[in-house]
Amino acid sequence: MTGTLTVMLAMGAAPSSLVHAEPAQVTAQPVTSFKLPDLPGKSVSLVRVSFPPNAVSTQHRHAGTVTAFILSGSIRSQITGGPAKVYKAGESFFEPPGVVHLVAENVSSTEPAELLAIFIADDGATLTTNAQ
Repeated sequence: MTGTLTVMLAMGAAPSSLVHAEPAQVTAQPVTSFKLPDLPGKSVSLVRVSFPPNAVSTQHRHAGTVTAFILSGSIRSQITGGPAKVYKAGESFFEPPGVVHLVAENVSSTEPAELLAIFIADDGATLTTNAQ
């Protein structure tokens, strides 16, 4: 199929499976979590978030505070009350408690992007919930 797909694309044809393809999904992989001994009732959790090309997350909110460090690629992010901004590998952004993450998307149509989300939240909290 790969050879056929390449030929079809080169000829300007698009197989129906590509025309109606579902958008790429953002995935979250827990890395670690532990209780903070100097802040009773609070935990720190690290989550690796992967954005395939063109991936966009739904509007969501997080428990506690979040610092995001971009591991690779470029990610556009916007939270309640702030402008949309593109963050590149090596950059970070902060999300205070209670805001809605309005936009989180990979700006590339060809390269994946990843970030490491560092949460400080109540022990046992659900870290991410849909905002809708």
